[in-house]
Amino acid sequence: MSDPGPLSAGADLAARIERWADHRPDAVAVAFEDVEHSYRAFAGQVAATAGWLAAAGVGEGDRVAWLGPNRPAALRLLLGCSWLGAIYLPLNSRLAPPEHRWILDHAEPSLLAVDSAFAEHAASVGAKCERHIVPDEPGWLMAPDPPPPRRGTPAHPVLLAYTSGTTGHPKGALLDQAAMSANAVNSTHAHDLTSKDRVLTTIPLFHVGGLNIQTLPAVLGGAAVRLQRAFDAGRFLEDVEEWRPTWTVLVPAALAAVSSHPRFSSADLSSLRGIMTGSSPVPAAVTRPYFERGLPVGQIYGSTETAPIAVHLRCDEAADHPGSCGKPSTMCEVRIVSDEGRDVAAGERGELWVRGPSVLREYWNDPQATADAITDGWFRTGDIGHADADGWVFIDDRSTDMIISGGENIYPAELEEVLSGTDLVAEATVVGVPDERWGEVPVIVAVRGSASARSAEPRADEGTAADLLRLFDGRVARFKHPKAVVWLDGLPRTALGKVRKHEVKAMLTQRRSAAPDDRRTER
Repeated sequence: MSDPGPLSAGADLAARIERWADHRPDAVAVAFEDVEHSYRAFAGQVAATAGWLAAAGVGEGDRVAWLGPNRPAALRLLLGCSWLGAIYLPLNSRLAPPEHRWILDHAEPSLLAVDSAFAEHAASVGAKCERHIVPDEPGWLMAPDPPPPRRGTPAHPVLLAYTSGTTGHPKGALLDQAAMSANAVNSTHAHDLTSKDRVLTTIPLFHVGGLNIQTLPAVLGGAAVRLQRAFDAGRFLEDVEEWRPTWTVLVPAALAAVSSHPRFSSADLSSLRGIMTGSSPVPAAVTRPYFERGLPVGQIYGSTETAPIAVHLRCDEAADHPGSCGKPSTMCEVRIVSDEGRDVAAGERGELWVRGPSVLREYWNDPQATADAITDGWFRTGDIGHADADGWVFIDDRSTDMIISGGENIYPAELEEVLSGTDLVAEATVVGVPDERWGEVPVIVAVRGSASARSAEPRADEGTAADLLRLFDGRVARFKHPKAVVWLDGLPRTALGKVRKHEVKAMLTQRRSAAPDDRRTER
């Protein structure tokens, strides 16, 4: 490996991999499928990636997009961007081509790196930037000698993560290298993370949860990470038994899938110090099977905008604080604020505000959204919660309309925009309803339009609903598709004409209670 040159006290993230390569050159950094990459090898791959990006014309502030599954290339691209002072843009691989096109047009990356399995999809997006297929083989790049100049510093933005938008379009949360480092400190405290730990990553790396709760903090801290290309409950149990990880993160839907797997009761999970979860409300029934096996489940609370760790419940605290998501993380301050802007008393509900070096610096090219979300340095989460007298935080509700389904954020506004272009409905709204498997799923509640007049045919309702649901094909990701349609004669509205979504959801809950449906939704 070439000499990276002198490092300043404000070195980039990639420099920390170089230092671990100096101290533990033969230790495993990243494992993927049948290959384990040592810190010496991984540091060389990061240097080669930085050289490749520089040769492609990527410089300070340029965006580099990645479209693909979990694999080491995703981490190498992020760290290569940190070296150059560039910005890494991970794309949610589950989105439809029009969704990707909007993000790429908005972010204007200079380069789109694509996994070969997504080559056809990427071509259909019609991106204006250059596209490069990135092979699976780590040796396809050679480290330049000398390596490219290091331009990245803690002040440089390094991650542009798009999160579903409340107005129908996603917003790009911009995080700098200092935010990623501060989040790694939060992770270290949340897990007592050391270089001896082994992390099994199943959550997609295009989510900050997959990238930043354990994965990046682990490699920045000299630990080993094994990447699963995609989550599979059976494969997860096999990897735990064979690779012997000490930590992993599973969203509530994945926790339920693993505990319901036929091999769960007999699988050897003894290597795990604990499991972290989060991203949506965590029912006690989901974590109970793990506690019964002596395996504690902790929680992470946060969002894309907080990198994401803002509040955490350590595994050694979890059993004594059921229902809580923990206390503010090491590098974060948390306020619970009333509608009038005052800090509420213990036990009183309010909106959670977060401040600290791990909070986003801005939304990309959206000063109004930035101003709306940040007040005097405090990020307003939109979540409603309370803290008890000892400071343990509880999440009670969301002040936004966001639906969290299987760990994915879904904003009804995006789906309602699709419905606005059809005459199948006169008016419509989308709300989330509880689902046994996914936590929540989106449902359309609508008033019939001119193209869906009532019919005497007994299956007319079903046919019209199917027509409505087909509108989403090819326009939004499958996980966002509404699962059902409920017809009403009118939607409840405020005096200003806004749909009363809480009333709509209460009505649906009442209907489900009167006529329970045990069917589990599929994707």
